[in-house]
Amino acid sequence: MDSVFIAVSICIAAALLFGYTNGFHDSANAIATSISTRALKPRVALGMAALGNFVGAHLGGKVAATVAKGLVELPDGLEGILIVIAGLFGAIAWNFTTWYFGLPTSSSHALFGGMVGATMAGGAVVLWGGIVDKIVLPTIISPLVGFALGFLVMIAVYWLFKHGRPDKLNRGFRHAQTASAAAMAIGHGMQDAAKVMGIIILALSVGGYYNAAEPIPEWVYLASAAVMAAGTYAGGWRIIKTMGRKIIDLGPPQGFAAETVASAVLYANTFLLGAPISTTHTITSAIMGVGSTGGKRAVRWGVARSIVIAWIITFPIAALVGALFYLPIQFIG
Repeated sequence: MDSVFIAVSICIAAALLFGYTNGFHDSANAIATSISTRALKPRVALGMAALGNFVGAHLGGKVAATVAKGLVELPDGLEGILIVIAGLFGAIAWNFTTWYFGLPTSSSHALFGGMVGATMAGGAVVLWGGIVDKIVLPTIISPLVGFALGFLVMIAVYWLFKHGRPDKLNRGFRHAQTASAAAMAIGHGMQDAAKVMGIIILALSVGGYYNAAEPIPEWVYLASAAVMAAGTYAGGWRIIKTMGRKIIDLGPPQGFAAETVASAVLYANTFLLGAPISTTHTITSAIMGVGSTGGKRAVRWGVARSIVIAWIITFPIAALVGALFYLPIQFIG
């Protein structure tokens, strides 16, 4: 059997495994707030998130295109495929590590870091302009926007409902969270499932099995969405606990505000820019912004600081691991 075909098959399997780990690692993005405020039962919330990821994958074509052709240039054939496999293994290893410690880091940045490290180790071309425009700048801007909008939307909620009865308001916002959590789940699919699609398309292109002028095959949509949905339904309870309980004490109004802001930022980036931003950074910063309306002590800044440090080190560590994986994979290849 042709060695390139075997390598492409292994690469697609690794991409789908990454998508599964992304699902249980980032399921907290969509439903941690809804679970912590008791707006949704855990399994119902996870089922909604899985369905949202499946639907959202079919709306993320622009993000998939950015990942497939805007970040690295790889040699055709076996050499390029081995680089993609090494990058995926680096991302998967970091996902498992941060999941074990309950840290809501970005699976997206683990993926990009792993790819960049493996690409450099393999002597291929990293498109640093694309990395800066599509990764670095959105990484800086999106959390700042999420924090600011979270703060402003929460202030608006307090002002609009200042004369309402707390019990009635909590009940109403729990119902509203069903919609905001669904919107967040679809946004997560548009971003994270699309990144898996982009990696599969990259592997197929390098292997000579896909022409960029063609539409993305439907099986790529379905496979990427299915593994993301399955991973999401498996649940990432360690990270859900961190997101839903350890950063701030979330009530239904705060949960609704954070989810609404985060999903709006995800939709804007997906449809307007095609930028593969981090859903983790977006929802976490929105939660921090919402919580900061309660005063300096409302946010557990020690936990927040640990999360931000994990954000910062994700890309370089995943890059290092991706580069280290490339060495034995190159030898085996």
